Amino acid sequence: MALTDDAIARIRQMIQSGELPPGTRLPPEPQLAAQMGLSRSGVREAVKALESARVLDVRRGDGTYVTSLAPRLLLEGLGLAVELLRDDTLLEVMEVRRLLEPAATGLAATRMPDSHLDELEQILEDMRAAADDAEKLIQYDMAFHRTVIAAAGNETLSSLLDGLSGRTVRARVWRGLIEGNSAHITLGEHRAIYQALRSRDQLLAHAAALLHVNTSEAWLRTILAGQPTEDHQS
Repeated sequence: MALTDDAIARIRQMIQSGELPPGTRLPPEPQLAAQMGLSRSGVREAVKALESARVLDVRRGDGTYVTSLAPRLLLEGLGLAVELLRDDTLLEVMEVRRLLEPAATGLAATRMPDSHLDELEQILEDMRAAADDAEKLIQYDMAFHRTVIAAAGNETLSSLLDGLSGRTVRARVWRGLIEGNSAHITLGEHRAIYQALRSRDQLLAHAAALLHVNTSEAWLRTILAGQPTEDHQS
């Protein structure tokens, strides 16, 4: 494993230094191993590991290339990891989302084009029409937040939040809201976010998003505990 780790570190350093920029084809395995002074087996395993991490693209019969290294590509595995987390760790994920999503929404208020605001308005109408259908609500909810976060203009932040806002977590929250007859609360919070964005009010958009994430986190805690909170008993 030490040889593989050394090979990974060396290839990564070559990429970071610009010696192997995005899109570059790596030298053949024997040449690369000799160049780094490492065994071919170590280099081979390093390439496999970096391929899994989406840093390298192995094209059979063509060669191995450095990928675009775009944040969305490199952070793609985050969503899968979140889906596999245990219940207690999901609350930590929600805490991270609570730190990041309001800030991104505030940025979106100053940067979102009118065409995207019109798109959000249509998504809200679709959500209202699907108020009792958890599967459709999950779909529209994801579209709503992706549109908002993308408008912040930070691909790394957008990729992180996309990975942290997994479909499984959303499904649990939405089904809990529908079963607790409280879906209208979250639908209202989405409208409040939209209205703050439409008014270009960065602080209000931040506050509206924070309230929304807090509601989702509270419901997730309720669901994980297996019993309704006093606020939602009726």
